Amino acid sequence: MTWLDRFPLPLLVLLAVWLAIAPLSPEPHLLEKLRMLSVGALTRPLDIFDLLMHVTPTVLLMLRLWRRSKIKPGPH
Repeated sequence: MTWLDRFPLPLLVLLAVWLAIAPLSPEPHLLEKLRMLSVGALTRPLDIFDLLMHVTPTVLLMLRLWRRSKIKPGPH
């Protein structure tokens, strides 16, 4: 997971926000796919891929922030 620790945090935030809200009209794909998942309508492979594509940066960002909070600074 060191590759994730080295990934620039501002870029990861930008990617996570961008893919979470894209496209803005008529509604973000992430919201649409999560609704489909909640009602059991997420069955097409393209929809599953789309959900994974839009949620991956957000999951990576959460993982990166969690790992960052667990790093204990050494004695100075």
